[in-house]
Amino acid sequence: MRIQSVLFDAPGPRARRRIIIANIIGVLVLLAVLVFVLVRFAAQDQLTADKWNPFLQADTWLNFLLPGLMATLRAAVVAVITSVIFGLVFGIGRLSHLAPVRFVCSVVVEFFRAVPVLLMMIFLWIGVSNLRMVPPADVPFIAVATALTLYNGSVIAELVRSGVHSLPKGQREAALAIGMTRQQSLRYIEIPQALVAMLPALLSQFVVILKDSALGAIITYVELLNEGRRLGSAEGNMVPALLVTALIFIVINFALTSLAHRLSGYLGSRTAGRSAQASPTPNLLPGQGAAAERT
Repeated sequence: MRIQSVLFDAPGPRARRRIIIANIIGVLVLLAVLVFVLVRFAAQDQLTADKWNPFLQADTWLNFLLPGLMATLRAAVVAVITSVIFGLVFGIGRLSHLAPVRFVCSVVVEFFRAVPVLLMMIFLWIGVSNLRMVPPADVPFIAVATALTLYNGSVIAELVRSGVHSLPKGQREAALAIGMTRQQSLRYIEIPQALVAMLPALLSQFVVILKDSALGAIITYVELLNEGRRLGSAEGNMVPALLVTALIFIVINFALTSLAHRLSGYLGSRTAGRSAQASPTPNLLPGQGAAAERT
């Protein structure tokens, strides 16, 4: 039997009609805005064939878009790896039974979650440049990767903490009952289960990392958005260049989002299957099963 939510009632016929009308109005407004934008672009000769011809040439992709895409993916991959490590370390630290460790990890996580990514990028860009410890060409990449690591690692740390707290308390109690310490329970029982449960949210956070890497264009990091702007300036087709750049981001992010949804459905089906297999079958006395079938 399906259990209905106690917070929301199912919409009735009148509410469904209103929802349909609101959706139709929203679609019409969106189409009107799109038509207006296309008309304005056409009036400024931004939709002519010569503005889009550079994207049919191999040099455009080899000299601008593909190098920018590789720089974006480089920063995103490094930030994904380091943010996962950061999140696991500080997430486990927030679960420690030692109060000083919990306090320090909580302060670090909450601080970097509160600071905007762009502000951290600019601060690190200026700070690392003034230290003069790395080549100037590498400073933007270090600033982008570090800022993405600090912010997204803090979010992942919170995911780890909330994932462990969402587990049934019987998991820890059973581990303690068989002689494990609290840290062993976290390391061998609770953290692995929390990681499986948070995989869809983790993949969604990877999408955020990829999108936020475009902020590196402000601190002169030569990534996809920066290369798209350079291409638009060189070819005199800024609007088509930005549209193609946005389309590349949309395709990559859509692929990651679809992967997250598929993974969420797969994990949900596996969890449901395991729960069904683990549900105990009532013990019947001899002859009780046949009597139940006759009734």
